[in-house]
Amino acid sequence: MADASVIDPEQIISYKFPERTYTYTERDAALYALGVGACAKDALDRSELKYVYHQDGQQSIQVLPTFAALFSLGFTSYISDIPGLQFDPRLLLHGQQYIEIYKPLPSSGCIQNTGSISGLHDKGKATILETEIVSYDKESGEPLCLNRMSVYLRGTGGFSRSSRPYSYSKNPASQSSTPKIPKGQPFAFYEESTLPSQALIYRLSGDYNPLHSDPVVAQIAGFSRPILHGLCTLGIAVRAIIRCVCSGNPNMIKTISGRFFLHVYPGETLITEMWLEGFRVLYQVTVKERNRTVLSGFVDLSHLPPSL
Repeated sequence: MADASVIDPEQIISYKFPERTYTYTERDAALYALGVGACAKDALDRSELKYVYHQDGQQSIQVLPTFAALFSLGFTSYISDIPGLQFDPRLLLHGQQYIEIYKPLPSSGCIQNTGSISGLHDKGKATILETEIVSYDKESGEPLCLNRMSVYLRGTGGFSRSSRPYSYSKNPASQSSTPKIPKGQPFAFYEESTLPSQALIYRLSGDYNPLHSDPVVAQIAGFSRPILHGLCTLGIAVRAIIRCVCSGNPNMIKTISGRFFLHVYPGETLITEMWLEGFRVLYQVTVKERNRTVLSGFVDLSHLPPSL
């Protein structure tokens, strides 16, 4: 365990991230869609072809809502610069991702991102750090989305100076939670095999952590081979929900929440089960070959399609 004296919670929660600009083109949006498996089963699939091609030109393609998660990627590198926080970056784990979509993402854009610390929790053997990133269209100043990311910093806990563990949340009422998955039969499910090269495609969207591409690094980390990005698994799950519940309309998605439990190896088969409760879709993703749950969460919809 890290020396608790190197953890200064007040200094950490007052830290303000430098603002970051994220610029992307239609090519980036299409590459991301391919990275989370769009059209992998069928290159003629009209329900997904719109993410990579449009007859009126690339400027007319639609953008998957989980593309918004890319706006928060650059802030992960800033965590090691936070004053009052020392940790081994090799022991950082992505725990949860929460996204609010305020309007459909444009096919290309220049995004201004502001970030802050939204939570800090002493878990004894680890620290949970939550960051919140709000993204705006740089030209109009209009807010597009919000990302809240939780990471586990193993080996840094035990810094509380009282018998009650330290816990801070910027907006307690709005903090995402993981609802309990129902025991009954799902409303729908979707099975999809990932590609052996899935992580190599997805990494081109900006997450170049060698854990997802270098066999030596993966073995050092305790895996038999490189693993799939958690956010890629989340993108695959939300694609399944759009297909099975939203009648192929990605603009129905308002909120996305996912909690990561276990790794996925590229080439494994993912089964996404969905339960509909009002305008909320509860979901769970299982690796078929190992029968292990790797991700669960919820997606809130603006409305239900007429077919439901």
